[in-house]
Amino acid sequence: MAETAAIGEPEALASARRTLQTEAAGLATLIAALDGPLGADVARAAAAIAAATGRLVVTGIGKSGHIGRKIASTMASTGTPALFVHPSEASHGDLGMVTPDDIVLALSWSGESSELAAILNYTRRFRVTLIAATSARQSTLGRAADIVLELPQAPEACPHGLAPTTSTLLQLALGDALSIALLEGRGFTAQDFHVFHPGGKLGANLRLVREVMHQGERLPLVERGTPIVEAIRVVSAKGFGCVGVVDASGVLVGIITDGDIRRHIGDGFLSLAVDEVMTTNPRTTRPEALLASAIETLNSLNITALIVTEAGRPVGIVHMHDLLRAGVA
Repeated sequence: MAETAAIGEPEALASARRTLQTEAAGLATLIAALDGPLGADVARAAAAIAAATGRLVVTGIGKSGHIGRKIASTMASTGTPALFVHPSEASHGDLGMVTPDDIVLALSWSGESSELAAILNYTRRFRVTLIAATSARQSTLGRAADIVLELPQAPEACPHGLAPTTSTLLQLALGDALSIALLEGRGFTAQDFHVFHPGGKLGANLRLVREVMHQGERLPLVERGTPIVEAIRVVSAKGFGCVGVVDASGVLVGIITDGDIRRHIGDGFLSLAVDEVMTTNPRTTRPEALLASAIETLNSLNITALIVTEAGRPVGIVHMHDLLRAGVA
């Protein structure tokens, strides 16, 4: 084994740049390959997976297996029922996880991984559709498959050409491409995504405004023509730092914030009506908007609260503190 050698910052940076450039070139080759037979095969694979009444079973050994686990996870979280079956465990009972309604996606760069034999034979015996992701169409895996996703040959980033680097990146990218094609084909929405991601910051971002907004008596509202003194009282009582102004039909026509009040203070201010102080056409949000969208609006406008409207009428209000408590930021 070679002795460990120190590596300086310039050398490390140069190596990192070479690695990323090599892998970027590999991705460019993969994109270009979509203009050839690979493109038609990807479309066939996506259609077959979408039409399946069972699940997508992903398998692979070694680094391909690690990539396969990620592909199965991405598929499952974006609306395509999927699981990973380890090829070695498959021959010890896990083949029972695979049904004739399923589709198997097998990953092997060489297409000659002996560990895949049991699961390949099983798919042929029970007529389970087999999709191969390999760089060798004429390999054992490629010849056995119903659909072959032939990945282009591309140099590994490893200077010895041994450690799977570019090759695994291409497998991963292809899996992502299939996952998103299926997501878009199904019309999978952000709310669908939330069903599978209820926890953590991502889950919080995918919650809806209606889940955290304040309603009813908590709404800070006054009608047009209301004296500014009364509006200030409402701002103070409700505690959101603003008050919405509605017309006689209940449609929101303006908003007055703490900042508006400070900017207008002067001689005669207390004799004004809200119409003379309010900002017209205020930015609002919808009950069905994502919390992530609401916090982006608050941050971009440098404000702390948004009135929630339906058909122009206020139905709630959401404050930055509500989003912080929900775990969005």
